[in-house]
Amino acid sequence: MKHRIRYIMIGGFLGAGKTTTLGQLAARYTGRGLRVGIVTNDQAADLVDTNTLRSQGFDVGEVAGACFCCNFDELMGTIESLAADERPDVILAEPVGSCTDLVATVIQPIKRLFNAEFEIAPYSVIIKPSHGRKILSDGKSGFSPKAAYILKKQLEEADAILINRIDELSAEEADEIAAVVREHHPETPVLRISARTGEGLDALEELLAQQGDFGRRILDIDYDTYAEGEAELGWLNSSLTVTAEAKFPLDDLLLGIVKRLQERLAESDAEAAHLKTIGLWEGFFGVANLISSDTAPELSLPSRRDVKDVDVIVNARVACDPAILQRLVEESVGDVCRSLGASATFRQTQSFRPGRPVPTHRFADAN
Repeated sequence: MKHRIRYIMIGGFLGAGKTTTLGQLAARYTGRGLRVGIVTNDQAADLVDTNTLRSQGFDVGEVAGACFCCNFDELMGTIESLAADERPDVILAEPVGSCTDLVATVIQPIKRLFNAEFEIAPYSVIIKPSHGRKILSDGKSGFSPKAAYILKKQLEEADAILINRIDELSAEEADEIAAVVREHHPETPVLRISARTGEGLDALEELLAQQGDFGRRILDIDYDTYAEGEAELGWLNSSLTVTAEAKFPLDDLLLGIVKRLQERLAESDAEAAHLKTIGLWEGFFGVANLISSDTAPELSLPSRRDVKDVDVIVNARVACDPAILQRLVEESVGDVCRSLGASATFRQTQSFRPGRPVPTHRFADAN
């Protein structure tokens, strides 16, 4: 009899730190000799997260074009392809950051249709401190109430809530955010982690190893509000090539693009949910990102390389019109390239608003 694969899905709003957390978990599991497959998810192709995890040496499949819930068959097909050579012990799944209702549309279908093949780990949802302060405290978040509704519903269906980026907080600040989360979700376990430093990940591993009947919190959800909240986000994935006659620092290019785009978005009063860019060159890579409009861009994975040509992917999730977002991205890339004596050729750009979610399956009661 084949062993059952441990299915671990980590949810959370855009910019919460899902990819970094999955990368940390994958490294820990593989370090213990477990076979790990990762499935990423996006509304479009050319996903920075997929390329980042693959560049770290992990076996990654991507479900593109729709969220897991609306493309359930492809999710299962992608997992099957990861198991084609050697059946994994663990599947780590990262859903789209603007997606919710995942218990009813992903976890319950797996439990009912594929129970012999999978065992379900506690469904954990990550929240970043700025959202804990603003959205849960009903302060000004930069997002509309309908977009904030999605984040609140994500937390409501979680088996555990993970407060990320605690390395950036004082003990008092962490306690304050934890208190706000517990006020809204008094029966849900709350863990504090830093996906960047690894703090708290021992406790997270212990949580994810628990045996039990998880994924039972079926949402009472208004799909009209959910769809309208998603549709307020402009979504852009671009792939391009940057070339120059003289070498330039790849990290300056990546961080410069994110910084310049943050400035242009601020001028347009557009709230950034997440900006990411990755540069890929001859086996080396670098990543820069921005997790909100009021934080500083960061070089999350430096390449420390000088290059003459490089492939670049830009992902942007911003509360603004997609056409405006595309123009600002192209102008920002052009500004930074000129400052480095380089030029950019855009190969492909997808810029749009997500359509209404139509799940493949939805079970309104818990199995």
